[in-house]
Amino acid sequence: MKIHSSDHPWLLLAILVILLSFSGALSSDEDEKKTSHKKKEVTYDGTSLIINGNRELIYSGSIHYPRSTPEMWPSIIKKAKHGGLNTIQTYVFWNLHEPEQGKFNFSGRTDLVKFIKLIEKNGMYVTLRLGPFIQAEWTHGGLPYWLREIPGIFFRTDNEPFKKHTEKYVKVVLDLMKENKLFASQGGPIILGQIENEYSAVQRAYKEDGLNYIKWASKLVHSMDLGIPWVMCKQNDAPDPMINACNGRHCGDTFPGPNKDNKPSLWTENWTTQFRVFGDPPAKRSAEDIAYSVARFFSKNGSHVNYYMYHGGTNFGRTSAHYVTTRYYDDAPLDEYGLEREPTYGHLKHLHNALNLCKKALLWGQSRTEKPGKDTEIRHYEQPGTNVCAAFLANNNTESAEKIKFKGKEYVIPARSISILPDCKNVVYNTAEIISHHTARNFMKSKKANKNFNFKVFTETVPSKLDGDNYVPVELYGLTKDESDYGWYTTSFKIDDNDLSKKKAKHTLRIASLGHVLHVWLNGEYLGSGHGSHDEKSFVFQKKITLKEGENHLTMLGVITGFPDSGSYLEHRYTGPRSISILGLSSGTLDLTEESKWGNKLGMEGEKLDIHTKKGSKKVEWQKLSGKTPGLTWYQTYFNAPESQSAAAIRMNGMGKGLIWVNGEGVGRYWMSFLSPLGNPTQIEYHIPRSFLKPKKNFLVIFEEEPNVKPELIDFVIVNRDTVCSYIGEEYTPSVRHWTRKNNEVQAITDDVFLTASLKCSGTKKIAAVEFASFGNPNGTCGNFTRGSCHAPESKKVIEKYCLGKAQCELPVNKGTFLQDKKDSCPKVAKKLAVQVKCGRPKKN
Repeated sequence: MKIHSSDHPWLLLAILVILLSFSGALSSDEDEKKTSHKKKEVTYDGTSLIINGNRELIYSGSIHYPRSTPEMWPSIIKKAKHGGLNTIQTYVFWNLHEPEQGKFNFSGRTDLVKFIKLIEKNGMYVTLRLGPFIQAEWTHGGLPYWLREIPGIFFRTDNEPFKKHTEKYVKVVLDLMKENKLFASQGGPIILGQIENEYSAVQRAYKEDGLNYIKWASKLVHSMDLGIPWVMCKQNDAPDPMINACNGRHCGDTFPGPNKDNKPSLWTENWTTQFRVFGDPPAKRSAEDIAYSVARFFSKNGSHVNYYMYHGGTNFGRTSAHYVTTRYYDDAPLDEYGLEREPTYGHLKHLHNALNLCKKALLWGQSRTEKPGKDTEIRHYEQPGTNVCAAFLANNNTESAEKIKFKGKEYVIPARSISILPDCKNVVYNTAEIISHHTARNFMKSKKANKNFNFKVFTETVPSKLDGDNYVPVELYGLTKDESDYGWYTTSFKIDDNDLSKKKAKHTLRIASLGHVLHVWLNGEYLGSGHGSHDEKSFVFQKKITLKEGENHLTMLGVITGFPDSGSYLEHRYTGPRSISILGLSSGTLDLTEESKWGNKLGMEGEKLDIHTKKGSKKVEWQKLSGKTPGLTWYQTYFNAPESQSAAAIRMNGMGKGLIWVNGEGVGRYWMSFLSPLGNPTQIEYHIPRSFLKPKKNFLVIFEEEPNVKPELIDFVIVNRDTVCSYIGEEYTPSVRHWTRKNNEVQAITDDVFLTASLKCSGTKKIAAVEFASFGNPNGTCGNFTRGSCHAPESKKVIEKYCLGKAQCELPVNKGTFLQDKKDSCPKVAKKLAVQVKCGRPKKN
């Protein structure tokens, strides 16, 4: 069809706009390419890192590429940037990249180049922490198992075999980065590198060899001349030009500072929570405490903070260190599923905004400190001859607010908090006053996934006598070689009639183990199990037994829960059964440890046949689940993917301890029978990334160690943070979003700066219901609010008017908004607003 311009001028105009837009997009892409590959010089001085001649404040977050999936990376990185970060920090996991000596892998979840390029695409910097040792609650601290078998090797010291293999690994990784032009000196995003990790914790054990080793490691990376600075964390004697950096929760108070005046104060790990081990109760770090620690560090000449972790993610398969849960740093600003954990995420975002308003003063100003009172402190930065000024007013009293007079004005600072004044006049942020909304996480039982599980089972055969002529039980790490969690031990011993002379005599089997878990059988009968813990790995299994005359068969299954991840002489750590004896015999104690020959076998038959995969599952005969099952049983079934695209998880209710696979992918270790002091499992839900799933007929395989479990109680859930709350005091500081810096002055964006509460749903969801609202003195937390003695009756109606049906709403927090009849029944009460709403997708007609 021919189009005439006179007939359709609007069409031609539209085409012209599209062409211009397309042209502009191409031009923009070309500009971005030019900008992104422009070489950047990275240097430093006693104040900060300097990138292309510009001083920078660095807000960084640890996100580990193998603890999420490539499909999740873009969303996680974007959320990190939206949270105010300009840098991502990651370890490099040697044992993932070189699982077999000389065979390197950088694909899938180990595609480090792809991960870094995604960070670069988002306009962010990268800090690369090479190791070789990383700890990270990762099995063997990231060191590949095969290193243990190198003759004459000692890890992390001035040892030639270790240095030889470390140098090879380091050069492979750094050459790969260089080949892909990822260093800032090549125009890439990597601005900082780290060699070794918290070495001071073990250095004394190696004496002079330890000092020589860190000098060698420093020379190794600097000799490659990659154009970036290098750091050693928790290494106060870091050799020049290496920068020593701090790890901890309160580096503003614990860090002695750089070991040379020409080095900046860098904080490489600000622990956002406590990592969990099986047997732990819940443990969280408050958003207020994290914010306080960061504000204090920057007020004391800090210019770089890294949140460890910003997103913890999942220890898939068997990658976690001993006893560490599959879920990792779930209480970080982005939770295990990559969802914003509010208010931590938003409160830190506001903090970064406030610090950015102080940037000129912090990086170019002269600092002064005043102590107006016992618990109060003023730290301010001014640039002589200008109006550039920023102040941090600190109240270290943990119980009550304090007044501080500064530059002729009085400020009330809440208990244990810091107020930030980017112009030395206006408070734009206080670390104890959370303006950000809150969320509560929900695990909703899936309708699609939980339909008629038809479990089939395959049970392992318990060996009674294995080949072997060891006169002591072999060490369990060496037996498993990180190829399996499981190692078998068998022995036989004879009992004569004299030892059984006493009628109905009960004897005792005692096994001392160095960890981690032990299952025991005698003459084919299961006696039970025992286990240690992260803090006390050794334990004793003791049980009354019945022996028979003649030959008796003892079988033990040693189980590891990951290799150790810290400490000196890691290559000489041992675990497994160490002393086995029978007590109560007429002839005395029978020591089986060195009196018998021991047979051994690595792993389960199901592992060797890969029956966790569809192909491997056909190699064994599966039976229909019927009644109670013994331990060491494999379970398989099919399920449909949970509805929606929300994060998904499996709840392991009814189960004991074992491993999970979905469509052949290792979800991780579960341990429901190890209860915390509160009487609950440490972890119930186990993340199944959406990329593991197909729409239908997903293949679930579970290996369960314990008998008499109830797989019918397992269910699948979808995960959301659709419960959104606000909890704000009427005296709080209005959001930092009201302020900007223009022409070297901090200015309010609007004429009227006032306090507002913000509620925001994720994605395309909208506020569907107001579940709680009270302006007065409500109590509780998001998901569990209750009214207090003071309450404005119109609270819920006001919230509904402002918020229902909206994806996001803001409402003024003041008496005028909620006391519409102008009557205040409790005028002496300092008011707080507590709101809880439920988000959801609009129903289709």
